[in-house]
Amino acid sequence: MWRHRRVPRREPGEAAGGWVAGAAMGARADVGRVVDVDEEVKMAVELALERFQSGDEAEMEFPSSFTSTERAFVHRLCQSLGLVSKSKGKGANRYLTVRKKDASEARAVMTCDLALHTKHTIWNLIQRFPVTNKESTELLPRTEQGNACAVESENKEVHKISFRLIDGVPQVPVKRGESEFDSFRQSLPVLEKQEEIVQITKDNKIVLIIGETGSGKTTQIPQFILDDCYKNGTPCRVLCTQMRRLAAVAVAERVAAERREKIGQTIGYQIHLESRVSPKTLVTFCTNDMLLGTLMAGDSTFSTMTHIIVDEVHERDRFSDFLLIKLRDVLQNQNNLKLILSSAALDTNLFIRYFGSCSVIHIQGRPFAVKEMFLEDILRSTGYTNKEMVKYKEEKQQEEKQKNTLAEWCSAQGNSKKRTYQRQKSVPRANEKCKWLDDGGCTVFNQLTEKDVNCLEPWSVKEMDSCLSNIWLHKDIDSFAQVLNLILTENVSVDYRHSETGVTALMISSGRGFLSQVEQLISMGASIHCKSPNGWMAVDWARHFGQTEVVDLLESYSASFKFGNLDESSLVQNSGSDLSAEDRELLTAYHHSFDDEKVDLDLIMHLLHSICHSSDAGAILIFLPGYDEIMSPRDCILLDDKRFADNADRYQVFMLHSSMQTLDQKKVLETPPFGICKIILSTNIAETSITVNDVVFVIDSGKVKEKSFDALSRVTVLKMGWISKASAVQRKGRAGRCQPGVCFRLFSRLQFQNMLEFQSPELLRMPLQDICLYTKILAPINCPIVDFLMKAPDPPPAVTVMNAVHMLKTIDAMDPCEDLTELGYHLTELPVEPHLGKMVLYAVVLKCLDPVLTIACALACQDPFVLPTLASQKHVAMLCKKCFAAGTFSDHMTLLRAFQAWQKARSDGWERAFCEKNFLSRVTMEIIAGMRTQLLGKLRASGFVTARGGANIKAVNANSENWAVIKAALVAGMYPNLVHVDRESLQMTDAKEKKVQFHPTSVLVESQYKKIASANGQAAAIQALPTDWLIYNEMTRVHKTANIRCCSVVTPVTVCLFSGPARLPSNALQASSSFRGGEVSNDSSDSEMEDKTAQLKLDEWLHLKLDPEAAGILLQFRQKWHSLFLRRMRAPGKPWSQADETTLRAIIAALSAEEQSAGLRQPSGIGQRPRPVTCEELPLTSTRKSTNSRKSSTETELSDSSHAEKVSVKSATPALHQPKKYKEKDILLSERSSDDRSAQSSMKPG
Repeated sequence: MWRHRRVPRREPGEAAGGWVAGAAMGARADVGRVVDVDEEVKMAVELALERFQSGDEAEMEFPSSFTSTERAFVHRLCQSLGLVSKSKGKGANRYLTVRKKDASEARAVMTCDLALHTKHTIWNLIQRFPVTNKESTELLPRTEQGNACAVESENKEVHKISFRLIDGVPQVPVKRGESEFDSFRQSLPVLEKQEEIVQITKDNKIVLIIGETGSGKTTQIPQFILDDCYKNGTPCRVLCTQMRRLAAVAVAERVAAERREKIGQTIGYQIHLESRVSPKTLVTFCTNDMLLGTLMAGDSTFSTMTHIIVDEVHERDRFSDFLLIKLRDVLQNQNNLKLILSSAALDTNLFIRYFGSCSVIHIQGRPFAVKEMFLEDILRSTGYTNKEMVKYKEEKQQEEKQKNTLAEWCSAQGNSKKRTYQRQKSVPRANEKCKWLDDGGCTVFNQLTEKDVNCLEPWSVKEMDSCLSNIWLHKDIDSFAQVLNLILTENVSVDYRHSETGVTALMISSGRGFLSQVEQLISMGASIHCKSPNGWMAVDWARHFGQTEVVDLLESYSASFKFGNLDESSLVQNSGSDLSAEDRELLTAYHHSFDDEKVDLDLIMHLLHSICHSSDAGAILIFLPGYDEIMSPRDCILLDDKRFADNADRYQVFMLHSSMQTLDQKKVLETPPFGICKIILSTNIAETSITVNDVVFVIDSGKVKEKSFDALSRVTVLKMGWISKASAVQRKGRAGRCQPGVCFRLFSRLQFQNMLEFQSPELLRMPLQDICLYTKILAPINCPIVDFLMKAPDPPPAVTVMNAVHMLKTIDAMDPCEDLTELGYHLTELPVEPHLGKMVLYAVVLKCLDPVLTIACALACQDPFVLPTLASQKHVAMLCKKCFAAGTFSDHMTLLRAFQAWQKARSDGWERAFCEKNFLSRVTMEIIAGMRTQLLGKLRASGFVTARGGANIKAVNANSENWAVIKAALVAGMYPNLVHVDRESLQMTDAKEKKVQFHPTSVLVESQYKKIASANGQAAAIQALPTDWLIYNEMTRVHKTANIRCCSVVTPVTVCLFSGPARLPSNALQASSSFRGGEVSNDSSDSEMEDKTAQLKLDEWLHLKLDPEAAGILLQFRQKWHSLFLRRMRAPGKPWSQADETTLRAIIAALSAEEQSAGLRQPSGIGQRPRPVTCEELPLTSTRKSTNSRKSSTETELSDSSHAEKVSVKSATPALHQPKKYKEKDILLSERSSDDRSAQSSMKPG
């Protein structure tokens, strides 16, 4: 084990388990973890650091036998734990030390001064409705409560499952009817296995069925069970789970049609907010989360089920894995329950090991052949080329010259004779503005490839070459300032390549060991995977010239980007004899011309055109990674590409995405009229969840978007990566359902061979907060969460589970004993991350639901603001964001007003132009709108919003125009993401970071409202802040620097009332004196000279200094609010009492007074309700369009508020950058407030 200062070394060849006794009891290997080190090393490091944190030692040391990758893992883990780590020594003697941050380091005093009006408001409330003994007792931690059992039992009565399957009883099925599909059924391969499947299911509790695509397993196996039970007079009730809503509905309707029944009789389905079942229903198709919701009611639910079929189990989402844990436990006690696991590509050995003894049945697919064409075949047969591929030969010749020059560089010494480059005198040196970058930032700079060098002015090319040469040959570190200036101001790519050598600034700084410059270039988006003509990446330059610290840094980043690294060109270069010379040349030229981490739209359109004009055999299915990639070809086909747009009536374009309405997706299954080509643009939803029988051609991009969670940085990112081999086979099978087909794969054979066999389980990639909430309801009593999740087929790492549990305790979803709180029960029912769910529930009680609903859904999606294509547009894009912010020092306001302006632009018919002018993603906006509808439906189901009528929806929006109240809900949801400003040092800190910076995409990043002459833009931005507190949505890290995204300024009173745990210990308020740097001074002084203060401790870091009187009433005020919130969580539909109404009015008054005292703006129109949008108003084939003639509850609610909207539309957010031809429509522009007018003065319509 590691000891203080020195640890025993591991001898060469010695197993890791030999020096970490007992560590193997931890989590299994995590394939999705960011730094790829051995399992034993990971567990041992985590265990050692955990003990170090809880121990008394000030410093510990890791052995010099650690590799650079292992040291990188330790560095990242230490950063997440708030520890300080440093590597020392060189070569084989390089070791790593870890120390705790010095607790005695002075920190800025956190003060909270109440405005006079606020004091009066609180005093009046406390005198009229003082805190009762019951309220104060309920708000104590469980350990301090007198009768904990009574409180716990009361809490458990709160929970009512709002999404669960309707109860039923097993019955003997009726005889199946004859239908037009009988002959088709007889042709399915699964019919040959009918008797075997029925008999094996009778004889075994668990059956694995591996049926190839097109075998008919999904529709026929439930019918086999029904037919056998009818034949033998045996009662049955079958539950079939599907991954997605569309699959559940489509399969249920198909099975009902095959039995010549109406849906909802013997065959039914139940998904969120939609069901077709009856007391006669014996086969119910549902989604995995619907079954989980049912299981929350208790194991007794299984007593009425005879068979459970889990289909497409290979997809391994977190809910299906969680379902398997529960089902395996239940099967031990339910003797009559049968479990059937079905998939087309199942990891058989994994599931046999997991379930023990179980039978396996293999079913062959349909006989139709599918021809495969890989990327090299497509390039060869279609003759596809582009301008960059044509330039490839010319660049090959130049590359030989670059290699020779590069060889000279590598052998050059630092004191070599100076090159004959002369810097042009007229070019300004790097100005002070670039210093705001410091060590932070992210990819906000335009990243032109080296092919774009022709777009640059000749002088800038010569200047960049001169600077790069001087940096390398003469170690002229001052030249970096000019390099940064050119990147920031002259549209130069951060990956610019030196004309004579082909090297980038990152390679040069890595080779010279300029660590801080390496960090800065990476923060600006420099690619660590670029290669110089000699084949070296930046890490190779650092390694070759012995720059060990730079090697550690770059390897850490390389491990972090591992999942998203789609460098197929590397495979081609290292292919050896696996490729013919012609294919290698084709692929090399293609990869030279296109970024492999994107989807090649031009190639897809070229291939699509070739198919449409050479065959009319059937439909074309195109697999794309995400909604953004779907919209691009859709717009090309219908609007932009003349090859298609001029004959748009010949094409039917459909989009398949999980967020689409069910009725929209059903249209895809219909056969088009003769002469019409059906084109389907789909994510992986069409891989298994839906079968379109007339598909003959499949175009597979080979990409998928998956969320990945870094447990160390606690950041979730959406990354594009390659699909697995199993998925590729599934996609190919979509083309051969009813006739021979062709599958075009936009990746090479080499890439296919290097793909993973199966996709990594979502449990290993996602934050587990949702799963941990479900665990407390489903797991046995007194079973720790981590123990239950360790039962998964591939259990998540223990550190990830512990982080999730800790965060749930922090946000009051769980108490210290890991029991769900009143808030936690309701969070299980909301389809957003727990902290966003908490934000929405606070908004319901604060009666400012609508704007918070929009902000929460925006935070749940990717950033709706897109990165400008050109570097020159970056400033314009930032001006757009600042205009939306309306002087509120808030990125959240930017999101809210941008969405409201987009809604208005859509209703006025210029949505596309509006998004282009304001750098917004139309796709993301539509997703936000859909999420709002879904989340509002959940709130109705839970009783927080009345299901019908406009009165209640107006009641929960009574305070939606008050920005101070909205920010109170944001603080509650964002906690513990708080930042405090130190005015003396002009730095921001949080609980773990001594120095925090604004992310460059934030509207707070520069001094916008006060003209402060300062060399440091970050310091100027901090100095301009009107208060000392901010909330943020996400913190990202670039090596040593933490950057905060999506920030808003808040007042100290808001922090005091709405952050920290609801249940504070009895000693939270302490009297003290002479605070200095957050600590009590030991200097002796007369009592008359002491500064009498009180300290309110909300958590380990959040210690507010107040005068004793203000502290006392503020604590009582806080108790009144949390007591009110607790009552609303226990009884959402109960009428408000007079005391609660009075308390809320006092809260509103206090927040408003503090906001006004801080000089913060109150923009108008932010509480406007989104107007109802009809099908005609939506763009063609929009995913938000609904053809259902019956209005949903959400549509009804929106209509009910139409009058209120007409009243408030005068103060609505103006649509920015409106084209001139629409000016006449928007008569409201002249009526906007003076604040809005001044904010937009610099923004002219295009």
